Amino acid sequence: MSETGEAAERFSGRTAWAMQLKTPLREFLRTETGGAALLLTATVAALLWANVDTSSYESVWGTRLSIRLGGSGLSQDLREWVNTGLMTFFFFVVGLEARREFDMGELRDRRRLVLPLTAGVGGMIVPIVIFLSFNAGGPSAHGWGAAMSTDTAFALGMLTLAAKNVPSRMRAYLLTVTVVDDLVALAVIAVFYSSHVRVVPLLVTLAILVVVLALRVRGERHGIVYAVLGIAAWVAMFESGIEPVVVGLILGLLTYASPAARDDLQRASEMFRLFREQPTAELARTASDGLASAISPNERLQLLYHPWTSYVIVPIFALANAGVAISGGLLSHALTSPITLGILIAYIAGKPIGITGCSWLISRLTRGRVQVPVGWAAVVGGGAIAGIGFTVSLLIATLAFRGMRLEEAKLGILGSALVASILTWAIFRVTRMLPKKMKLRALLGTAEPIVDLAAPVDPERDHIRGPADAPVTVVEYGDYECPYCGQAEPVVRELLADFGDVRYVWRHLPLHDVHPAAQLAAEAAEAAAAQDMFWEMHDRLFAHQERLRARDLVAHAGALGLDVERFGTDLRRHFGAARVAEDLDSADLSGVSGTPTFFINGKRHYGAYDIETLSAAVRAARARAYLGIVS
Repeated sequence: MSETGEAAERFSGRTAWAMQLKTPLREFLRTETGGAALLLTATVAALLWANVDTSSYESVWGTRLSIRLGGSGLSQDLREWVNTGLMTFFFFVVGLEARREFDMGELRDRRRLVLPLTAGVGGMIVPIVIFLSFNAGGPSAHGWGAAMSTDTAFALGMLTLAAKNVPSRMRAYLLTVTVVDDLVALAVIAVFYSSHVRVVPLLVTLAILVVVLALRVRGERHGIVYAVLGIAAWVAMFESGIEPVVVGLILGLLTYASPAARDDLQRASEMFRLFREQPTAELARTASDGLASAISPNERLQLLYHPWTSYVIVPIFALANAGVAISGGLLSHALTSPITLGILIAYIAGKPIGITGCSWLISRLTRGRVQVPVGWAAVVGGGAIAGIGFTVSLLIATLAFRGMRLEEAKLGILGSALVASILTWAIFRVTRMLPKKMKLRALLGTAEPIVDLAAPVDPERDHIRGPADAPVTVVEYGDYECPYCGQAEPVVRELLADFGDVRYVWRHLPLHDVHPAAQLAAEAAEAAAAQDMFWEMHDRLFAHQERLRARDLVAHAGALGLDVERFGTDLRRHFGAARVAEDLDSADLSGVSGTPTFFINGKRHYGAYDIETLSAAVRAARARAYLGIVS
């Protein structure tokens, strides 16, 4: 193989392997978990700072910072720049994730939108009602917005700490509910917690956002263009009197998400080859643009901004806003304060009641046609952890309250986060003590997951190993020349040996742009299948990945005892090309662009291919199948 081919193969291999290990949701959850630890640290640091030296804490965050250009400019204190400036990036990431869920996640099935939408809204209305029941008729009633919104980052992070080994579908469900929560919260900030609205700057903001939308439709991909327009929209929104963090959310929602298409990856690979052969600055730019264009803007921007928001911006926000000078007088006053008690009860009781109650109501009203994707213990536990309302709650509290009332609100917010975490731990602790059948049903439920595999397994045409009536089916799209498929092959063998009730299906996905011998190798396997020896050839090709030229394939056929003349004729006439093309078409329909890609009971498997990870995924699928059988 040429140096160019080897370099392209290494590049493609690393890219394909990384694509399989990482997904937007998986990376989102992983980043949130790490960010929660930093957020907790920043909160403790803010409390210590505020109690050790209150004047220093207030002096630093009250420092005035002005940005002027000519005769005009913006001026806020440092805390306000954090709350309205840096937090715009936080809500931008929220918008990106909401759009991704709508385009590629659980919400791509529009019928499933009604459940998280209703649960999210219900999980806000009930806490608001509770807060108002404590504060009705008083001046503090205006702060009802501080008792309604979940902190997605903190909640998901604390869920991992308080309830280990919960189903990944539960985290996905909680994420979709809290995304709705965040969207409504931003609308509330814009409508109820903004100063007097000035019409002209608001119209300018809308005009800029229309331009952004038009550029998106035209396919403009230069980030600097959107950055300039985003800054202009932020400034105009600031001047309009509406909280400018809304701009971040809107820009995120306008950023589409889509899986990497195989054609785009092939073009990127070809551009890389051209650069490898002639490494000029122009071809370097072309190759870089080609690689970037293969990935949707949503995923690229999440990869860029999400770590910054979780590891830097949100902890800075906590450091700037969570400091409360706790004294005996404040604590005794907070025990009877309608603000503190209203926020505390709203979160620790209102959130689980609202989310669980609305989820149950929708399931009943639709007579089971719309079901929660997890069990009811998971729903209740998710509702309990949603009682962490840190970031957005603090943001609204700083807009609604001043002085002692703000301190009381902060105590309620911090207290509810602590109690919600303990309550969640207790719920899952009790759930783990249930008998196995009840525990599985309580955590997993019986709702059917979204099926990602577009072409169902057909015993009449697919190549299958394992019992036909197995409760778990593992489908792999692979390439005989792909080194990572070669690494996955012994793992699959071990998996089949460990689980006697797993059915394994192989489908071809030759990446001929980086693996020139893969197409012919796939056709050779089909030629062997014509003589009822597909799996023998399949195993031999993986055992000799470095020998996939035509004469090598004929030699493999001879070693296996095939009719070599017939095999050679079938290979020359591309007998198996049509069959391989069918698998390629099914891969495209399922959004598969790299190898190896696994589906387990129709659900795409995201993660590593070591035996522990695959075994855990198979056990989870078997548990869901078991529930379906016994229900």
